[in-house]
Amino acid sequence: MSMSDPLGDMLTRIRNAQHARMTSCTAPASNLRANVLEVLKREGFIRGYAREEVRAGVAQLRIELKYNEGQPVIKEISRVSRPGRRVYSKIKELPRVYNGLGVSILSTPRGVMSDVEARAANVGGEVLCRVF
Repeated sequence: MSMSDPLGDMLTRIRNAQHARMTSCTAPASNLRANVLEVLKREGFIRGYAREEVRAGVAQLRIELKYNEGQPVIKEISRVSRPGRRVYSKIKELPRVYNGLGVSILSTPRGVMSDVEARAANVGGEVLCRVF
């Protein structure tokens, strides 16, 4: 069965794994997912990720989750732009997540980046998800 929202599926896997206090989780690999994980790693929300080949032509992303004193670093992770309702934002209209404590991840013409990087580059785009 095909999946209608692969990025939302990955975010749910991360949310569920952190709720279950797992050290890592896996998700099917794609370039968009890897780019979102790279932003999460740069912003310090995950320890890291690695691409693993399951068999020829099929890969998975192993995501190493991060905890601080036994509590998950990611308190909230939610999908903003969904297949049924795409959400685009100009850079001037992009709201701050928890007054700058959280991060919005955007897909821009210059690639996938956090809201802080997008403001520095002065470029807007599709708001993929919000992390706090």
